[in-house]
Amino acid sequence: MDDITQTLLQYKGMVAGTWLVLLFFAERLVPAVERIGGWHRVLRNAALWGINIGLSLMVIVPLSYWATDSALDWRPDWYTGWLPIAVDIVILDFLIYWWHRCNHVVPVLWRFHQVHHLDEFLDVTSAVRFHFGEVLLSACFRAVVILALGMPLASILAFEALVLLAAAFQHSNLSLEKNREAAISSLLITPSIHWVHHHAVRADTDSNYGTIFSFWDTLFGSRSPTPRTPEMKIGVEARSDIGLLGLLLRPFRRQD
Repeated sequence: MDDITQTLLQYKGMVAGTWLVLLFFAERLVPAVERIGGWHRVLRNAALWGINIGLSLMVIVPLSYWATDSALDWRPDWYTGWLPIAVDIVILDFLIYWWHRCNHVVPVLWRFHQVHHLDEFLDVTSAVRFHFGEVLLSACFRAVVILALGMPLASILAFEALVLLAAAFQHSNLSLEKNREAAISSLLITPSIHWVHHHAVRADTDSNYGTIFSFWDTLFGSRSPTPRTPEMKIGVEARSDIGLLGLLLRPFRRQD
């Protein structure tokens, strides 16, 4: 195992965990929007995250290791270090943009992805609220990408860490200075962009698909012109959030 991979394995969890905790408390000290929902919502999101952590340890991590070990070996020996990892991150972010877009367009994928969108308020816990079915499907998609593009484990670890850091920031209810957030949003997805993606109006829900970089939506015509406002209703159009068991069963039930 090379030094970069070893460093990422050693510090990925610590950095991501620290970032989540800091944002969790920061958004409660300086919230952008008056809080609603209460602790039952936070606990429900945490329960979904707990299920996915167990799933990750049992299935997803072994699948990713297998994919990186079995990937097509087409990269030259000199193509190593941080630069290839940076290139891989851009490629993976481009591909996850399209995967995210498919999750909104393909009905069977939307069945699972809507569990994330049914949350009626956004904070850091929303960033880890996903149905286990979506997590499994995403892992399979990622495995295919790893196999085809010969992605090394270091690239996958770095990208996963950045996605978690970015998702926590985008979903957070942290109050940010307007000009500073505007400057950041020229390159990266910020809460002002991603909250519109969670707007309970389907035209906005089906927009702003970016995960890390904000320019994919501009390039592919999926950027919403709707500005984020404090009174913006969050969730799924004509749907309400439900309990934990209902969320787990929802993708397998008839959709009206």
